[in-house]
Amino acid sequence: MKASPQFEPETQNPAQNSFYDFVLDKNFPCIMAQTVFRTDKVKMINYEGFGTKQAVPSLLKDLSGYLDNYNFDTNDFFTFVALFPDSEHFTEEEFEDKLWKQLQYLHEADGTPWDPSVSHDPENKNFSFSISGKAFYIVGLHPGSSRLARQSPVPALVFNLHFQFEKLKEMGTYQTIRDKIRERDIVLQGNINPMVKDFGKESEARQYSGREVSRKWKCPFHHK
Repeated sequence: MKASPQFEPETQNPAQNSFYDFVLDKNFPCIMAQTVFRTDKVKMINYEGFGTKQAVPSLLKDLSGYLDNYNFDTNDFFTFVALFPDSEHFTEEEFEDKLWKQLQYLHEADGTPWDPSVSHDPENKNFSFSISGKAFYIVGLHPGSSRLARQSPVPALVFNLHFQFEKLKEMGTYQTIRDKIRERDIVLQGNINPMVKDFGKESEARQYSGREVSRKWKCPFHHK
């Protein structure tokens, strides 16, 4: 059994410190994120070139290392955050375009098969992004988001293992945590994020960027 890694913030890293402050703010809706940040169970790394091939080698290597060190036998959760502090501020459409380009480049460089527990078709209701053979739910955050819960101080991609959501369901705590997060989001924003749906209801690709999209929206991702 692998030991649970302890990830600590780089105290001299302004971008990471500002992201910690953003998540740990008392009004931030996601209590699960606050738990992993308070217990330093997060791997957070800065990258350059959001939406380009430039970040792919390091990001893919770091994600693979994160998975190698992940303890799948524990009930503790760990998350991976990619920050892009040198990026410009984007509109929601621009950020969405960059996010999917980044995920497309990651996928094309990834030599492992797609996680068989999820679909690789972004139009499929069971779609989830896969890296190194493991399914991830991606959360895009940036200063230009219309959702307050996604208005991070710098553009960021949060990689949450689908395994963690399944673990919460096994523990019988998933619905309680989900409902609490949604209640807090209503308090913060005045309404629930219209894009948020439970896995299997519709493709989660619609949720990744945080932008509200129409029923006609088509995900630009293509499985190789």
